[in-house]
Amino acid sequence: MGRSLLLNGICNVLLFSVLTNSAMASETNKQYELKDFFGKPERSFFRLSADGKTLAFMQPYERRQNIHVLPLAADGKEPDFSKAKRLTGETERDIAGFFWKGNDTILYVKDFGGDENYHLLSVNLKNGEVKDLTPFQNIRASVVDELLEDPEFMLVQHNKRNPQIFDVYRINVKTGVSELVAENPGNITGWITDHAGRVRIATTTDGVNSSLLYRATEKSAFKTIITTDFRTTVAPLFFTFDNKSLYVLSNRGRDKTALVVLNLKTGKESEPLFEHPDVDLEGASYSRKRKLLIYSSFNTWKEDHHFFDNETKKLFEKLQKKLPDYEVALQNGNLAEDTFVVAAYNDRTPGVRYIYSLKTDTLTRLGEINPRINPADMASIKPVKYKTRDGLEINGYLTVPLNRESKNLPVIVNPHGGPWTRDSWGYNPEIQFLANRGFAVFQMNYRGSTGYGRAFWEKSFKQWGKSMQDDITDGVKWLIKEGIADPERIGIYGGSYGGYATLAGVTFTSDLYAAAVDYVGVANLFSFMKTIPPYWKPFLAMMHEMVGDPEKDKELLESVSPVFHADKIKTPLFIAQGANDPRVNKDESDQMVAALKKRGVEVQYMVKENEGHGFHNEENQFDFYGAMELFFKKHLLD
Repeated sequence: MGRSLLLNGICNVLLFSVLTNSAMASETNKQYELKDFFGKPERSFFRLSADGKTLAFMQPYERRQNIHVLPLAADGKEPDFSKAKRLTGETERDIAGFFWKGNDTILYVKDFGGDENYHLLSVNLKNGEVKDLTPFQNIRASVVDELLEDPEFMLVQHNKRNPQIFDVYRINVKTGVSELVAENPGNITGWITDHAGRVRIATTTDGVNSSLLYRATEKSAFKTIITTDFRTTVAPLFFTFDNKSLYVLSNRGRDKTALVVLNLKTGKESEPLFEHPDVDLEGASYSRKRKLLIYSSFNTWKEDHHFFDNETKKLFEKLQKKLPDYEVALQNGNLAEDTFVVAAYNDRTPGVRYIYSLKTDTLTRLGEINPRINPADMASIKPVKYKTRDGLEINGYLTVPLNRESKNLPVIVNPHGGPWTRDSWGYNPEIQFLANRGFAVFQMNYRGSTGYGRAFWEKSFKQWGKSMQDDITDGVKWLIKEGIADPERIGIYGGSYGGYATLAGVTFTSDLYAAAVDYVGVANLFSFMKTIPPYWKPFLAMMHEMVGDPEKDKELLESVSPVFHADKIKTPLFIAQGANDPRVNKDESDQMVAALKKRGVEVQYMVKENEGHGFHNEENQFDFYGAMELFFKKHLLD
């Protein structure tokens, strides 16, 4: 609730993970093909069945990522992927994700042309039958509880009854028969189940104030436990193992979120089980089998964990010792919790995936995610810090091309989307592609970026185009002052809110950038708020508090909407947009392009009719990245 609602609902408002740019490679480094960075993995997204005997994974079919399955050898030998069986045949778009339901059913989600109206489908391993479990037009479905130990049923929420709100249904994954479990009275924005799969927690909002509701049984009425304003985070994670209390991330009475236990009768919190002095906690995990809390996760300059369970700590230490050059993560496991899919990665490679057996203490290699690229040819991503004009410390990342001195470089400034999310350390094909072409890449967690506490987040309120933009500008000036950036060869590129920041950058600091790429970015804050999806409307009052009210703050929104100041833009601009984008309507880009063309300013415009908030189909990605490469080369290097 509070800020957690923002993060789970609106915070994904403009959340967008952007991918690539380019320019020109250093002659001393190997230059890879664009498709080497952005082509589909041969195999990825490995997941184990409940008994751990069958492996499912994504593999391209007709250029789209589809689900394949393969029985695993009992002796732990490497899988023979030539014997895998394809289960799905989606040809319009990649499957967005999947998970196992028992040992003979897989569930997956898909949308239509990027509209984000996700449906949940099941596929039977034995007969190959595919069934749409939410076969309704213009609805958005998501999983509330997988009910992992129930072979037939799961809990799903969707907005068929009312486009603005989500009800919970118990769905039979084999027959598709659905039963209403919890009807939304109109203000509920999230549901939480206990460990028996009973819906017992709800979060609500009136747009500004949020409440956490609790009921002892599914037959009881919900009662309000606590109410806070949206600035306060009380994010429910999961029940304690006696199903009587709740683990939550909370910043009540503190700046950073901490892990606490919430008393569901009194609304009081325990003393923090763990809190980090510098950053918010991001989540916590537990052992379903052993019924105990195992770790909490947080992100300083890269992800880390605080362990509550010595067995889990030893497992991570053992994996780290076996894979010394990588970060390790457990991506999936069987119900017995003795077999896991392990990801090994770093900033120069998406890495390798393994199956780890706790019984035999062995790793079985599944393969590299991107074997086309040698990590030795990639650049390191380094954390950096700088101060803004008002004294705020900003954390960011600088990637310098391999074998290049950090001096007088062409730079691409890459503000993240969201804006209420953050950049982090790890492999990013966009960053590596740019570095491979000879560009330094600069990422910054401007004010409002999450993870740095409530005060840092609140400093972004009603600051789109103002101090949030100043943070980006001050970072660029820091690069110039340090001698890292060639002031004549600085470009800016971002997606979603990063696209807005790109437009704001070339509008309000027109002399700073020599080229700019706006990817599905907001141009007009008035029209943006009018065209949000219906299921965001419960959060609209919060958006007015954080960004600006179109009526009360009319002058402010007008002053920071780039479309009204197109006369200030002189930087060459490339705009890309998906026609079906539900978050940033195509009209945003249309307005900007029309305003610039009216003035005779150079603007290149790419629209993909079968895409939404970012391009996902491989051929569209190649078109976009290829056009971007030529654009940056022309304006920054030629």
